[in-house]
Amino acid sequence: MDIRSYNSTAWDAQVEQNNEWTVPVDSETVARARRGDWDVLLTPTIPVPRDWFPKLADCDTLGLASGGGQQGPILAAAGACVTVFDNSAKQLEQDQVVADRDGLAIKTVQGDMADLSAFADASFDLVFHPCSNCFAENVIPVWRECYRVLRPGGLLLVGFTNPAVFIFDSPLMEEGKLVLKNKLPYSELTDLSAEERQAFIDKSEPLWFGHTLDDQIGGQLAAGFCLTAMFEDSDPKNPLSQFMHTYIATRSVKPI
Repeated sequence: MDIRSYNSTAWDAQVEQNNEWTVPVDSETVARARRGDWDVLLTPTIPVPRDWFPKLADCDTLGLASGGGQQGPILAAAGACVTVFDNSAKQLEQDQVVADRDGLAIKTVQGDMADLSAFADASFDLVFHPCSNCFAENVIPVWRECYRVLRPGGLLLVGFTNPAVFIFDSPLMEEGKLVLKNKLPYSELTDLSAEERQAFIDKSEPLWFGHTLDDQIGGQLAAGFCLTAMFEDSDPKNPLSQFMHTYIATRSVKPI
């Protein structure tokens, strides 16, 4: 299976199904951001601390795998020069809808988060990468590309799923049952039965990958980043959140 092509089509379908991460922000949210009253999410519920950001005025910002008309328009309204990069054409259309509706200058580019060859070295001051690398088969190239396209002193803000989520049986977890099943790293290409995988495909759901902390955090460090801050968050719909945080956000800098 060509996972990039499949997940691109699956996320197009998620837009049609009004997945919560595909619904664009409204005009009032954009207006508040223009007045300096804004926040954005890397993880499900906790806004990213404002002191994690550089000054956004004229800040060249890459919204990496962040289509959906949510974070990109808010950052653009707050003053950033935003490029939204995503694998799904329909997710990018959501950003364009907000840009056209509210008069925002947002550039949209379709592509694979592990291949940022569309951009020159040192093109951006900020890479904003909300929870989405669970749809990439290999996350290490993502960090290398982020490092390459950032300018010295540039910031990488990332959200990702706690790897522990992936060791449990996913269908049973949806029923509120926590049953250990999988080893890490996890891949729905290889760790699901053919029947389980077909059930995801029949519902046009993206296929997921569970990366280790070695790859999520160690991979950033190996690429050359310096980790400066982090926080944990949870998805209240996930029963595992009764016992531990299920998401992690990190702030890293490319040294000068």
